[in-house]
Order: sequence, then structure tokens, then C-alpha cells
Amino acid sequence: MIELALKYIPRPWLIRLSAVMRIIGPIIYWGNKFTDPIDGRSYRKFLPYGYGGRIRNNAMSPGTNSLERHRLLYLYLKISTNFFTKQLKVLHIAPEQCFHYRFKQLSNLEVTSGDIESPLADLHFDLHQIPLDENKFDVIFCNHVLEHVNNDITCLNELYRVMKPGGWGIFQVPFVSGIKKTIEDPSITNPEERERKFLQYDHVRLYGEDYPERLESVGFRVETVILGKTLEQRDVNRYGIPEVEPLFICHKD
Repeated sequence: MIELALKYIPRPWLIRLSAVMRIIGPIIYWGNKFTDPIDGRSYRKFLPYGYGGRIRNNAMSPGTNSLERHRLLYLYLKISTNFFTKQLKVLHIAPEQCFHYRFKQLSNLEVTSGDIESPLADLHFDLHQIPLDENKFDVIFCNHVLEHVNNDITCLNELYRVMKPGGWGIFQVPFVSGIKKTIEDPSITNPEERERKFLQYDHVRLYGEDYPERLESVGFRVETVILGKTLEQRDVNRYGIPEVEPLFICHKD
């Protein structure tokens, strides 16, 4: 049912409908086996999630709708940065529900969110041409977006342009270790073929181990952090985060 909903219900409606789960989920799944670090609540299980028959058990938190990658990012921000204490101007592309309202409520952050269609976003625009001034933001998030766009290098150039010198950003993508070079073919438009080639019907590329080089090609200095390797195994399991997924922190010097 989850796979069908993800495939056939338009994204703006999924965002609206998921608000219901955030209300009833914590009641239905209350327990103490898993903890969502984003809201601090614990559950007997997380919900399954995935596409194309690749359903992952204990992936989505009932209370925040966060996935493994969201909880990983949140823990990195909490453990390794001053994101929650320093005055920062933030650009949040394709704002995730689990972060959007929380970030907006933090008094130290001035958040602008943008997306091509999301009802959560402050501004609606195409990432290939961001309608904002250069050198404007201290921090930029643009996660699981670049695998959807026609020209990711153009979009990365735009993200670099609007970031302040001294700023940093996190631009996570579906990343497959063992694939040396990113696979992309704009001639593939059939949803089934895209799913076979790029793991999801609406993806246009599958990133490989050259992803940091693509980030560096537009000027970013890339720091690779594998947070799961620095935590106790019991915390990796309890938070439901990927143990070996790298976070690519992009700095504009």
C-alpha cells in the first residue's frame, strides 16, 4: 500500500495526507524499541517505506515522517555543528516535513524554503534558476533533489552562487557505493525503465562514487562524514540510521 501511494498519489497530496499520520502514529506505535532524535519520542517500531519492491522495514518514524537519512542529518547537525545556536540565514530546498516547522520555529534561524511545487515552500521556482541574490545564505539544504533535475551541474552552480563565502550546505542524493561513475541517460523517459536503471521511476540519474567530484567541479570544498561509524551500535539501531551512509558537507571558501 505504501509503495502504491508513493507511486500514484501526487507529492503535494502526500504531504497533506501525511499530516494525519503524524497525529495518530505516535499513539498507535508507542513503545520503547526505537527513538526518533528529531522529536525525542519512542516507538515499538518504525513504519516500512520504499519503492520498486525495495521496501525497508523500520524506516519511517510515525511522529515526524522522518526516514533514515533525515534522522542521520539531524544527528549530524546536533552533534557536529552550531546550527541550533548560531544566527544563520538558511535556504531549505524541497523542505522535508520532519524539519520544516521545527526549523521555522527556531529563533536563531532565518529560513527561506523553496520548491517547484511543495505546499510547504515559501517560494516556488525551478532549481536551475534560483530567483535570489548571490552570497545570501549561511547554510543550504537540498536533499534528494538533484537526482530529479535535468542538469544537476547547473543546479549546483546556482546553489554555490547563493551561498555566502564561509557558508556550508548538505546536498544528499541516493548514493550507491561500488558504482564508480554516476549513471545518467536523458533519453530514458519511460518510468519502468527509469526505475530499473536509476532505482526510482522519477529519477534521471544514479549517483556513484564520483559524486564528491561533481560537487567540487562547481567550486565547493567537500568534507565527507560517516556519522554512523562514530556512534555506538546500540544508538545506530535505536535511531534507525544508516551505519555507512556518507554525508557530503559542501563548503564555500
